[in-house]
Amino acid sequence: MVVAGAEVGIMEQNKNHKRESKRRAMKVLVTGGAGYIGGVTVERLRAKGEQVVVVDDLARGHRASLEKDVPFYEGKVGDRALIARIAKDHQIEACVHFAALAYVGESVAEPAKYFENNLEEGVSLLGSLLKAGIQRVVFSSTCATYGEPEQSPISETCPQWPKNPYGWTKLTMERLLESYDHAYGLKFVALRYFNASGATEIRGEYHDPESHLVPNVLSAASGEKPEVAVFGLNYPTPDGTCIRDYVHVSDLADAHIQALEYLRKGGKSDFINLGTGHGYSVLEVIQTAEKVTGAKIPMHMDPPRPGDPARLVADAKKAAAVLGWKPNYDLAGILRSQWEWRKRNPKGYAH
Repeated sequence: MVVAGAEVGIMEQNKNHKRESKRRAMKVLVTGGAGYIGGVTVERLRAKGEQVVVVDDLARGHRASLEKDVPFYEGKVGDRALIARIAKDHQIEACVHFAALAYVGESVAEPAKYFENNLEEGVSLLGSLLKAGIQRVVFSSTCATYGEPEQSPISETCPQWPKNPYGWTKLTMERLLESYDHAYGLKFVALRYFNASGATEIRGEYHDPESHLVPNVLSAASGEKPEVAVFGLNYPTPDGTCIRDYVHVSDLADAHIQALEYLRKGGKSDFINLGTGHGYSVLEVIQTAEKVTGAKIPMHMDPPRPGDPARLVADAKKAAAVLGWKPNYDLAGILRSQWEWRKRNPKGYAH
């Protein structure tokens, strides 16, 4: 005989199971999922049992970085017909939006390219998501929205005034998301992360051409490049070179997943920094890389790049308080992970 209380308990368990099964049947759309951070996020989502669909135009991403069983669509996120078809065919319940161009120097030289790709495409994507009834978005934003900060470390309440078009595209998308929340109920978390670096066992940073410091330093350590360029030696920092807050890519990926869970639990829209709270200068990165690799790294001095602030270091207390997130890697660990991946994959994803 089943007593009434036990029967109610069983019914509640069945309801919970059905809700969980339904949620697991739904899928997460990852835009730019064949890229560096997007690809690692896909990897971590799948490790947690999530079903993922990727759309990427492969302008900067690598199809070979994704497992063959990941549903993949090559195309622009601004293609409304494509996004509508994906949402319908795969029961998309949320979007993690990475797809964007992200080179500061390039954005200064070619601003139209950045506003068209990052902003116009982004507006179209949001419209497609809303039309499909998708109202949870985790947005890949950036510390570049702060420009030259008035204080360090940088908290989420610091004024935002970007120094380059890349930062403006991201800040404008943040304002759009905020407006869409008020008008349409679109819930989002915009993650303003600092310098993504490092690698997992199977995915690392590989761009052609490469403009980021860590992979370029390691290319010089391996002898693939004759030397590494140091852009500017007269910044107002202890050694005259730019200071940045380096965050391991798997830590960043986990933050996106935690933000997604936060939204699923009814969390309000928010803007959150992702960083370690500790900055390293360009010269400190080179010195640490020499210790990790055991190689002497040649370098030469170049003029400062337009749009580069002197110091960008995160106040990441809010990420810990709201998402329960904390970084697990220091600079040496970041460099070591990328160095090991590089040795296993000297040609990147071209096997």
